[in-house]
Amino acid sequence: MRSFSNLWYWIGLAVLWSSASHWVLGVPNDMVQRARRHGGQAQIDLEDMVRINCNRLLYITNVSGLWLLGFACFFITGLAILGFIYRVEIAQAVFLLAFPMSIVGVLNVSTARLIEQEQAVGDALRSLMTRHRIYVQIIGMIAIFVTALWGMAYNLRDLIFLQ
Repeated sequence: MRSFSNLWYWIGLAVLWSSASHWVLGVPNDMVQRARRHGGQAQIDLEDMVRINCNRLLYITNVSGLWLLGFACFFITGLAILGFIYRVEIAQAVFLLAFPMSIVGVLNVSTARLIEQEQAVGDALRSLMTRHRIYVQIIGMIAIFVTALWGMAYNLRDLIFLQ
């Protein structure tokens, strides 16, 4: 149950944030770049993929959004209490993964609603997707920094008290 001293946890953290910043609203970033460079069919494919993923996300949010929000809040609060009040290391580690990703989830819904409201296509769509990706990367950088500081402090505390 050791997390912060386990290499696999840190590899998982890197893969999580790498994937989150590459797959913006379920669309790979290379599709956005290809549409920007070539236009034409690449742009049509991007617009179709974004429309499909946004419609799917908004449908799920409209149908069961409150239930999902309730379960997510319960889960994250439970992790926070277990991890930081009862000092369960695995709960701390999972909380430091889940909480920032929940912020990204809210950002995904917000961006999907914005795309739907503006009926964004072309340059406007690519701009929204790029801005969303930058926000996800900023959240990821902050999350990795906080997780690294907390993990380092946790490991140093164990090292000091074991001697």
